[in-house]
Amino acid sequence: MRLLLLACLRAQTGNATTAARIQNHLHAAGHICVLKDAFMYESPTEIANLASADKFDAALAIHLYKGGRLLQGSRIPFGIIFGGTDVNEDTKCEEKHRVMGAVLGEARFAVAFTVKMKELAAAEWPDARKKIHVQAQGIKTTPSETFDWYRFLQNADWHRRDPSVHLGIIGPAVDPLFTSEVKEKVKRAPGVHLLQEVPQDDLHAAMKRCFAVVNSSISEGMSAAILEAMDLDIPVLARNILGNAAIIKHKETGLLFSDPQEFVVLSESLMNDPIMEREIVTRAKDYVKKHHSWESERKAYQNLVLRLQ
Repeated sequence: MRLLLLACLRAQTGNATTAARIQNHLHAAGHICVLKDAFMYESPTEIANLASADKFDAALAIHLYKGGRLLQGSRIPFGIIFGGTDVNEDTKCEEKHRVMGAVLGEARFAVAFTVKMKELAAAEWPDARKKIHVQAQGIKTTPSETFDWYRFLQNADWHRRDPSVHLGIIGPAVDPLFTSEVKEKVKRAPGVHLLQEVPQDDLHAAMKRCFAVVNSSISEGMSAAILEAMDLDIPVLARNILGNAAIIKHKETGLLFSDPQEFVVLSESLMNDPIMEREIVTRAKDYVKKHHSWESERKAYQNLVLRLQ
């Protein structure tokens, strides 16, 4: 089949990484899967014209609203992959809720990363429950062997070799206003460093040189960064929200915090207890191997797209 995959494709973001991984799974099964950035299109008519001109047989979209709205009334069959903002944020908007319900009604199938995400979606759109499949993200980490850690530090303006703890914030500037606010706060926070995005294999190499990975998101579907840290034997401290709590069991496979004060307490306890650190890392690695198999994810998507024939 010739498949169209719509997603938000900003480089080095979770959506782009997930889309590329799914594309790889489908290519391996002999399909042609073409990625298109959902932000480049404004209406279902544009996608209908694209599907007709490029002779797509079927389509997939990540996010019911951001991608799925463009497939409304599609002449080709399609499937949907839930994003975290679908059930965590967009359901709060009446118009987005209506659109997402319509998209879900037309989709041949939908994929939720967790059972909790499926239950939240099924509570909003009960008629769609039977078509929602649960498939966790599959993880395969590939740290670069040529990554220059010291050059990375220098580029981050870490000129002084200070033995105190440092926090590096790495990633693309998606929201200009929020980015400017963060930059101003970082200027007034010694030991905190704002770094540009790097290729995934370099990021994995950088993570392996860190003591822990922090996820402070206030809304998550399923954080691949957390799962990658677990796979790389790096302990994780994450904000206690539904998406994070779905993949982290507190003090067993990671540490969950609810406020800055608890974050500091948990961080210090992790730094001062190497036995706890080792046990968390071991259990987290086992969890990822058992529940986030890259091979299982590949088989799941290869089987699901057969429903679009």
